[in-house]
Amino acid sequence: MTLSNTAPRSLVLFAALAVAACAPSDAGYDSPDAEDAEAAADADAAMAATGTEAPASEAANPRFGAWRLESDAPPPASNVMTYEPWGDGGMKITVASTNADGESSEWSYTTLFDGVFRPVEGQENAETAVEMVDDRTNHIFNRRDGEVYQVIVNVLSEDGNRIDNEYRRTMDDGSERVSHAVYVRIQ
Repeated sequence: MTLSNTAPRSLVLFAALAVAACAPSDAGYDSPDAEDAEAAADADAAMAATGTEAPASEAANPRFGAWRLESDAPPPASNVMTYEPWGDGGMKITVASTNADGESSEWSYTTLFDGVFRPVEGQENAETAVEMVDDRTNHIFNRRDGEVYQVIVNVLSEDGNRIDNEYRRTMDDGSERVSHAVYVRIQ
């Protein structure tokens, strides 16, 4: 079962239209059924047993590499996102950041682009699911404590050197907040 089979109607429309005018429902997602959770656990265990290296043919994924957030924040503030092969056609995404006070943090998640929520390492009670829309666009669904709180439209530029993220959040009062970030390739 993919995310779209368990998503509220507004998120299904959002994913189908890429950037829909409606905000995601604040009702959240139902937890994956036992079969989905077991299948995801089996796939994750199999990939852990075989390591995180993907076949050489997958190395052509244009997102693989390191990306720096464009920001006006003075050093030491930084945010670097690293994409690397994971499993059979999947990806591991790691975000390492340092705030203006020099405090660093790191978190990561893995995906097979199948809409299955998987744990976020380094963030308590957080899970992420990713669906591929086309060869340059992914939808990333973030949930905490079982409720989706953010949908990210992640678009790779045609030249492969820039990622534009649109972050869509539904606030407690039902209003929607949209923000943007740009990442540029550094390796």
